[in-house]
Amino acid sequence: MATQQLTLPGLAGYLTPNALEDTATSSPVLTITTTNPTVLRRERTYRKALRQRVSDNVLQFIEEYADLDTAWDMMLLETGTPINPMNINPWFADYEAGTGCVVNLMRINDMRYINKVFESVNHILRNNGYFIGCVQTASQRKKQFLERIPKPVKTLVYSFDYLVNRVWPKMPQLKKLYFRLTKGKNRVISEMETYGRLMSCGYKIVDTIQDNGLLYFAALKTGEPSFNMHASYGPLIALNRLGKNGKAIKVYKFRTMYPFSEYLQKFIYEAYGLQAGGKFKSDPRINTVGKFLRKYWLDEIPMLINLLRGDIKLIGVRPVSSHYLSLYPEDAREFRKHFKPGYIPPFYADLPKTFDEIVASEVKYLKAYERHPVLTDLKILIQSLYNIIIKRARSN
Repeated sequence: MATQQLTLPGLAGYLTPNALEDTATSSPVLTITTTNPTVLRRERTYRKALRQRVSDNVLQFIEEYADLDTAWDMMLLETGTPINPMNINPWFADYEAGTGCVVNLMRINDMRYINKVFESVNHILRNNGYFIGCVQTASQRKKQFLERIPKPVKTLVYSFDYLVNRVWPKMPQLKKLYFRLTKGKNRVISEMETYGRLMSCGYKIVDTIQDNGLLYFAALKTGEPSFNMHASYGPLIALNRLGKNGKAIKVYKFRTMYPFSEYLQKFIYEAYGLQAGGKFKSDPRINTVGKFLRKYWLDEIPMLINLLRGDIKLIGVRPVSSHYLSLYPEDAREFRKHFKPGYIPPFYADLPKTFDEIVASEVKYLKAYERHPVLTDLKILIQSLYNIIIKRARSN
């Protein structure tokens, strides 16, 4: 166990440092014992403020990641502006080393610039520091509405709320008016969008708890934010996919997932794995409308733009993300890169069930395409149409 001499301005003579080696980061975690009345008052203030704002369950959850007995190494906020975390520094903390924990009790539903707040917190946290916050998820909001509103009008009122606070702020041409009128308050945000935003800003989700109609999350700083300046919220999205020779292309589709879902691909794969057909099993990123669109391939209609531009051809392997391609065996991965992806994949001709069968189906098609490109694509097209029209094959 390593020890470290600690020097903090203004606390000389009051501190007994005991540095514990963090095996994950090789950086010391400091446990401080102090009799300084100023610091003790700060610690008591934190506890008192939290008890007034959250339940005992949430307080216990916060204390798992925030040491309220070390007031110098944490920050307690209730703010929706990215400026406040930058201007407030914990007492006696080493600003260059970073803060150990930031707790923000404002719902992210009421923040005008959610990612900017997440980014500013990331900036002041040290590596492997914790960010604790809360959100009212879309499902929690729906449950609250349906419990409070009388039966005759509950569907009408909830539908109106969904259109105003969920759909309106996502419309490219109308969202400016929405934010001008509402200042970004009381937005509808899904659980998956929350996680995606956090991961896009350099965090890893480590724990959550639901209490009093809110979802509290604990997120670990694992890196720097991506600073995505082209985040998409509207019905038409451009996905990052790999084309021929590994070239990055934008594939157009109708949105079937919650915003920022692209940042959750690895997280979802590790949590749920793959189902029959090679898609993510019970993928919680897919919204209600998206399930219908995917079932009948309606989400893929905008890919005709890619077909006309020459990014893809009519028949070919699916254009996939870099993460999904990384799941392939190395030889199949390298072989696949030599070919242009397609609009109609060989999947619908062979109807493979497992991921290994999908890889084998694609390799078989590509080898046949190398020898007889026109005949191979014609055969795949006829077999795919037969399975879709006669056998009524559907997308998973």
